[in-house]
Amino acid sequence: MSEDYVILTEDMTKVYKMGAVEVHALRGVSIKIERGEVVAIMGPSGSGKSTLMNMLGCLDRPSGGRYLLDGEVVENLTDDQLADIRNRKVGFVFQSFNLLPRATALSNVELPLRYSGIHEGRKELARQALESVGLGDRMTHRPTELSGGQQQRVAIARALVNDPAIVMADEPTGNLDSKVGKEIMELLLTLNRERGTTLIIITHDPVVASQTRRTIQLYDGLVTNEVHNGNGKKGQA
Repeated sequence: MSEDYVILTEDMTKVYKMGAVEVHALRGVSIKIERGEVVAIMGPSGSGKSTLMNMLGCLDRPSGGRYLLDGEVVENLTDDQLADIRNRKVGFVFQSFNLLPRATALSNVELPLRYSGIHEGRKELARQALESVGLGDRMTHRPTELSGGQQQRVAIARALVNDPAIVMADEPTGNLDSKVGKEIMELLLTLNRERGTTLIIITHDPVVASQTRRTIQLYDGLVTNEVHNGNGKKGQA
């Protein structure tokens, strides 16, 4: 049943037109991701994994096929409707953190709440999110006053503050050393276990992918393989 899945795509395609040339970035991708699941998406450069992330995260719409996000049909939405479902349903964590440099950690985490039009209790929700990632004592610090690992924790708090259906993490350990990267992965998996948030990790690192329940492998815009990694539904070994 479709309601069992937070993400369901059927023959999803994406074609970019560059003048007279058509680039087929996705060639018919059909995937199902259960609620609370931790999934890695892997593939070489040009495989379509960034395009797939954009489609799943409602940053763009497919050229064809079907996409249901948390039960809502996505493929025919307008730009405003895409923005609305993105704000409500998706949290993003990026390799480069994407924090506002002049804003405090608290203000950065508040941003999704501002975009969603939430006023009452906004600072308290942001404070709780920062405490959940271990940064209760860094709320007034700006990004330049934080380490790389701390900045990524702020980004994770920002992704979680709206209580989204899914969190998409694009190379979340890519700019961090191995020790800090391990800590960030442990944090993401712990938050997944505690909150039940579906976690999708875009990565080229097989060590990161091995910690997920399942790895979806892309090549030339197609799913070529799915590997079950032996971990529990919510990141439990």
